[in-house]
Amino acid sequence: MHRRQKPSAPEHKRDLAAHGGALSMSHNDTRSFFNLSQLVLSAGHFKSPPVLKHSKITYFEVEILDVQSKKQICIVDKVPPSSTLLDVKHKFHKACPQWYPSRVGLQLERNGPYLKDSINIQSLAVSSIITLYFTDLGQQVGWTTFFLTEYTGPLLIYLLFYIRLSTIYDQVESTKNFRHPVVHLACFCHCVHYIRHLLETLFVHKFSGGHTPLKNMIKGCAFYWGFTSWIAYYINHPRYTPPSFGHRQVSFAALAFLMCEAGNHFINVALAHQNHSGSKACFPSPTYNPFTWLFLLVSCPNYTYEVGSWISFTVMTQTLPVGIFAFLMVIQMSLWAQKKHKLYLKRFYPEVRRKAAMIPIIF
Repeated sequence: MHRRQKPSAPEHKRDLAAHGGALSMSHNDTRSFFNLSQLVLSAGHFKSPPVLKHSKITYFEVEILDVQSKKQICIVDKVPPSSTLLDVKHKFHKACPQWYPSRVGLQLERNGPYLKDSINIQSLAVSSIITLYFTDLGQQVGWTTFFLTEYTGPLLIYLLFYIRLSTIYDQVESTKNFRHPVVHLACFCHCVHYIRHLLETLFVHKFSGGHTPLKNMIKGCAFYWGFTSWIAYYINHPRYTPPSFGHRQVSFAALAFLMCEAGNHFINVALAHQNHSGSKACFPSPTYNPFTWLFLLVSCPNYTYEVGSWISFTVMTQTLPVGIFAFLMVIQMSLWAQKKHKLYLKRFYPEVRRKAAMIPIIF
């Protein structure tokens, strides 16, 4: 039989050291795993990377047909939903360079109204294909050019008659006859009227880039320039006779004319401030300025003052051409006032319903 030998002391110590080291490593691993777990728990849950969602944009195709023949002119493709009709006109101009955007008139129906440039293309869509009818509006001019041309002509034409050119009046008769003071006053008032219009066109009125046909400017210039020539010829004629009631009639009429001119200016400034202040939810209200108090009675006081200016000019000069021009201005201004009054009734009914359009009680 073999006896079991006891391990020697050095070997026994080595075994205990190895066993103790193994226990220490196992304990350290457990502690490290515990610390890692605490770190993960304190940091929160791991977030998965976001999934990118690609939004699908629906583009429209705009088919443009000739309003007369119904033939297809072109197709404007890849039109985003956020595009306006003006964007479509610019793309149409690239495809057909002979028609620039201001000359293009687009309709949803053949006999329908022309669509505004600011309208969103998505509001017209029933399907992915939008059909519009094209009309050539002809040669166009900007509104600023329109009014500057229309008002510059009368200012210069009147001055040509005022200096009594030899080609217009007899030179001998012009030098013999004395000019009545009302002739000089009428020239001053006429110049004030059209200079005010020119300055307001440049600095008060803000036009949103709109256009009008060239034929409208020609008609407007023919009307204003023609009447100015007729009026200036009579007032500056060497045989012109002064008003019947003399200095008193001229003075009161001139004062009324200047008051109407001032009132017209202050009303236009108030309207321009209301249109560009960003708050269009209420009807323009009168201010501390007395000239704006006419807003309490009428919805279009600028037309009221314009008519008052020409009626005062008629009384001051007492001439038939001015009277006829003032009568036509009353008709034209009343038509414009009625049209604008209807728009005001739709937008500001509570404020406008008890107001007249241009002249209290009558219109």
